[in-house]
Amino acid sequence: MDTSRTSWRNTTHDWASTVDHGHLARIRDEPGVFAPGGVAHLIAEVVAYPADEAACGGGGQCVVTLHADGSVSVSDDGRGTDTRLDEHGRPVKKPVMATKDLRFFDDPGAQTLPCGHPRRGMSVVAALSTWLVHTNRRLNGSWTQRYEHGVPVTDLEPIPGDGTTGTTVRFLPEEALAAPALTALALAWPGLTVTVDDRRAG
Repeated sequence: MDTSRTSWRNTTHDWASTVDHGHLARIRDEPGVFAPGGVAHLIAEVVAYPADEAACGGGGQCVVTLHADGSVSVSDDGRGTDTRLDEHGRPVKKPVMATKDLRFFDDPGAQTLPCGHPRRGMSVVAALSTWLVHTNRRLNGSWTQRYEHGVPVTDLEPIPGDGTTGTTVRFLPEEALAAPALTALALAWPGLTVTVDDRRAG
């Protein structure tokens, strides 16, 4: 698709936007409003995206890894985040991390996540994480990008393909993950099999 991104149809995010600083600042100013369940809520926000993919594609797999450094990664086997070429032939990723999800963020009747709180979108995770790395594998190419407090600090960096598709989001939340929060991860997502890999010491 070699056309101006301002002409692309917006379904979940605004393709014409790259970073919405005001939106990210609003989340950071009110973490209790946008992530009332703490880190468990952030994990649920990420898993909701492969759950969407699984619902559309007849099922899927997702692995949530709790790393020893306090970070969390969520890896799935979906198609990968939508990435297109603009009119200059430059790759453009759907701005899922740094702009609002048009379906949920300002909707008082938004979908309820398994943690029991309203879904707001991936930007909540990015804004409330010290850093986040988004690795994307699609049939037309693979790349990775790093964010800090929701703001991209690298461009899309190409990585070698490995014959698979899917997305990995690894993030370091600004608060530690408490053990009781793990109970939220065991709740079922229709069509999506979620496995938890706890690599934390003790």
